[in-house]
Parts: sequence; structure tokens; C-alpha cells
Amino acid sequence: MIAPTDSHEEVRQGTAYILPFPLCYCDNTVNVPKTRRTFCKKCGKHQPHKVRWLLHNLRRYDRKQSGYGGQLSFDFFFQAKTTKKIVLRLECVEPNCRSKRMLAIKRCKHFELGGDKKRKGQVIQF
Repeated sequence: MIAPTDSHEEVRQGTAYILPFPLCYCDNTVNVPKTRRTFCKKCGKHQPHKVRWLLHNLRRYDRKQSGYGGQLSFDFFFQAKTTKKIVLRLECVEPNCRSKRMLAIKRCKHFELGGDKKRKGQVIQF
């Protein structure tokens, strides 16, 4: 077998190359619907749940700002990671139940709640 060259002009059958650029633009946004059918512990069955996004850093900031002690310093906002863990708050829509629970999903750079779904074969209009 001949060694592959640096240029990507030559393509041989049965040989895979790693291109230094993407072939297509991929939108890497995690899209979560605003309602989700999942198990409710209080009802004991699957029910629709309302989904909210919990901002942990904001809750911690509000807790530290309250009471005595003055303003927080800039060091509090230093981030070691480039992404945050997304935490969803699920609330049962059953009128008698209304139980709430939290669901953590993995880290992601872009998160969207209740965005448009991607459809196959549709043309992007500007």
C-alpha cells in the first residue's frame, strides 16, 4: 500500500482520511422540550412534567449576597471549566401532585430549552 500524501486531492478506494476541516456545519446545541413525560414518584406512574432550567451559580450567588457581609469579590466568579452541568427541574402537571425533582444532564457548551426541532430535508431560510 502506498503511503498517503499530505494533500487531500488524491483519494484511494478503501482508505479513510481525517480532514482538518468539517465537511458539514453541525449545530451542537442541546435542545430539550418544555414538557416531558417521565415517571412521577408521588403519582406512581408516568405523567407529563414541566421542565425548567436551574442556574446553580445564580442560586449560590443569591444565597451568598443575602444577609450581612457586603458584596462578593470577583474571585467568586472565577470559572475553571468551560462548560456547566445542566440541571433540569421537573414539575408534575397533575393538579393534586405538583411534585418537583431535579434531573442533571451532562456538560454541554450550548443549551436550549423549548427550541424548534430539526427536520430532515428542510431548506434553511434566512
